[in-house]
Amino acid sequence: MKRNMGLADRIIRLLVVLVIAVLIFAEVVSGVLAIILAVLAAVFLLTSLVAFCPLYLPFKFSTYRKKDK
Repeated sequence: MKRNMGLADRIIRLLVVLVIAVLIFAEVVSGVLAIILAVLAAVFLLTSLVAFCPLYLPFKFSTYRKKDK
């Protein structure tokens, strides 16, 4: 897997994960919506950790720059 996510992209995704986690644990969202958001948060967390988003591939999109190490 070749990196295709830059630092800013990864940080934004991690912030979204944090917001979703707070909403779920504060019981602001529940039921099916909470499950959907939890799955989305898990995907965002995983893609942020590996710096690779498979949805970027078909569009040949990348936010990664060499200096974003």
